[in-house]
Amino acid sequence: MGLFQKFKDGLKKTSAKLATEIKRIVTRAPKLDEESLEELEAVLIATDIGIATASQIIAQTKAAAEQQRSVDVFAIARSEIERALTVETATPGLPAPARPTVILMAGVNGTGKTTSTAKLAHLLKSQGHTVLLAACDTFRAAAIEQLKIWGQRTGCDVIAGQYGSDSAAVAFDALSAAVNRKVDYLIVDTAGRLHTKKNLMEEMKKMHRSLQKVVPTAPHETLLVLDATTGSNALVQAREFHRTLGVTGLIVTKLDGTAKGGIVVAIARELKLPVKFIGLGEQLDDLQPFDPKNYADALFGETTAES
Repeated sequence: MGLFQKFKDGLKKTSAKLATEIKRIVTRAPKLDEESLEELEAVLIATDIGIATASQIIAQTKAAAEQQRSVDVFAIARSEIERALTVETATPGLPAPARPTVILMAGVNGTGKTTSTAKLAHLLKSQGHTVLLAACDTFRAAAIEQLKIWGQRTGCDVIAGQYGSDSAAVAFDALSAAVNRKVDYLIVDTAGRLHTKKNLMEEMKKMHRSLQKVVPTAPHETLLVLDATTGSNALVQAREFHRTLGVTGLIVTKLDGTAKGGIVVAIARELKLPVKFIGLGEQLDDLQPFDPKNYADALFGETTAES
């Protein structure tokens, strides 16, 4: 399956909702008066695309409608979203491995963080890199065992401590092992934590300090895993994690399970953070490097609408 097809399949819930609503509005009101433009804006906002982006699309649609009889709302939306996301995601993917490049995974409970850790490891291994995993979620029951199972499936060794042990100490041991083994990437799976719990956020800072005792520049990436099905709440989480940890990029998961796939645009645009990867399904190869054009094309389909 091609990359665009993966995007298209993963975003079909959001895309189908947009296509149905946009076609309904432009068919009913071919001249796109103020009322229909307001309705179009509401449809866009309902996907959690963000008020700023929705307003920009409507402004361009209105300007086009004043100059020509036929207006392709889908093309205007695709162009605006691709433009906005190309600016915000100017550094897609991950840096070249520095042996080791340390990737710290962060996020609240239930976002798919451990699964994303495994999928990222699988992706990197498929590119020919060596990967070591660190089981630093020492709080959730069976979290260590879960990552070890993923390690077996992906062919990656896992450095782990005991349940309830100091996660910062595990991170220290894991990075020491990664240096000794000269692996390309160390991916650190951390415990899920609410962005409102200051003590848990402080623990993440402690982990940063432990990693830097081994490699002063670590972690090289702090990736925040967000669940797209939570919609605008994901933006609230992203703000707080970024303020506390200095997030370097985003992984947006579960886009295949929501009609609010526009949240990717809102988060990237407001926080000026690159979306590194998106989760488009349950399989190991369903974590894909983010591509603004594929995302915009899939979100608004290949269907055109005229008014």
